[in-house]
Amino acid sequence: MSSDPRHGEVAEPEVPVGLKAKVRQIGPGIMAAATGVGAGDLVATMVAGSRYGYALLWAVIVGTIFKIALGEAVGRWHLTSGRTMLSGWRTLGRWVLVYFGAYAVVWGFVYGATAMSASGLPLNALFPAIDVRYWAMICGVAGFVLVWFGRYAVIEKVMTVLVGVMFVAVVGTAILVTPNLVETFEGFVPRLPDGSFVYVLGLIGGVGGTITMAAYGYWTLAKGWRSSGWLSMMRLDNTTGYVTTAIFVVAMLIVGAELLAGHNVIDGDEGLLMLGNTLAADYGQWARIPFLVGFWAVSFSSLVGVWNGVSLLFADWWRTWRLPRYAVGEAEELSDYDHRAGIGSPVFRGYAAWLTFPPMALLFLDQPFQLTVAYGALGALFMPFLAGTLLFLLNSNRVERVGRSGWLSNTLLTMCLALFGYLAVDELIGLF
Repeated sequence: MSSDPRHGEVAEPEVPVGLKAKVRQIGPGIMAAATGVGAGDLVATMVAGSRYGYALLWAVIVGTIFKIALGEAVGRWHLTSGRTMLSGWRTLGRWVLVYFGAYAVVWGFVYGATAMSASGLPLNALFPAIDVRYWAMICGVAGFVLVWFGRYAVIEKVMTVLVGVMFVAVVGTAILVTPNLVETFEGFVPRLPDGSFVYVLGLIGGVGGTITMAAYGYWTLAKGWRSSGWLSMMRLDNTTGYVTTAIFVVAMLIVGAELLAGHNVIDGDEGLLMLGNTLAADYGQWARIPFLVGFWAVSFSSLVGVWNGVSLLFADWWRTWRLPRYAVGEAEELSDYDHRAGIGSPVFRGYAAWLTFPPMALLFLDQPFQLTVAYGALGALFMPFLAGTLLFLLNSNRVERVGRSGWLSNTLLTMCLALFGYLAVDELIGLF
């Protein structure tokens, strides 16, 4: 194994053989899954559990399958095309880069405040002497410093620790409230209770990530996976990440069903604080504190993953935007990516700063209406855009034959396109 002296990232190592060796290489999938599941996703799941009990567990499984299909497609593109995701999108026309650039700028400004606030809430509950907004700023700066100085290997280790904390806190809480095993197994049988359709769509669509899904391939490159020989490793890694996500989400649905049935759960991240207070009332403060630590781990892992992963995307957006026209058709662009973008580049660090410092103003203000509308509209379009472009790119000669989609991938990506397209239309109607 060798290292790239330009970025300190791992060059392509030998492909592991055997399950034990592959398990040691798992990492990018955990990064993607932990980044994609935020406090808001857990609250939405908890609300569904409080209203419908175990009846919607099947929707979590369907959502996990869809996200595994999307993540696998992103990883397969990077390993078999010789291009990054942004380079692939540019082959579809420069309009794609215009859309992504506008989305990344607006999304980053609003999401930065949201992620910092979600990370600050549990810390304020644990240490109320410091106001939420100042805890939020501390978390934002901590994430900024970590991605500024930290190489991929360091960030992966930090994220793995945070996932471990999340697992103990969230799954431990689900065990604490003593789930009904009979109803749990019945929940895996698809059914639609009255009024549950919106929640079903939310559970299917909300299991782990939006724009952060596109970052998965960049993390595989940072890990040193750069050829089709890594396909089986990538599939194991990606599946492990989203199965872990499914366990988190199932655990929160169980908590909602057992602990909050009949309660009017507060919408937004404050709903998790309400759950912490309910745990304290029912089981004592000893149950509240580890849950709040887990709440912080969920929120801060999303913050760190976005600060790193979306900054990598934006850095590559800038590199791809500046490529001369003749380079768009060339197959080998990953070597160009290595030395012109990635961790340490001014654009990467500039976007990390954009996520951190300007959004602090929103911590003191309500989000401006026009900004909220633009954020919602651009965000609603991203998942159908991702599914649709992957369908097109992975059925073209832009990838090696081994990387082209088969019937299963095409079926799942088509279903993702239909689902997220429906959710996008619904979101846009709600905005306008």
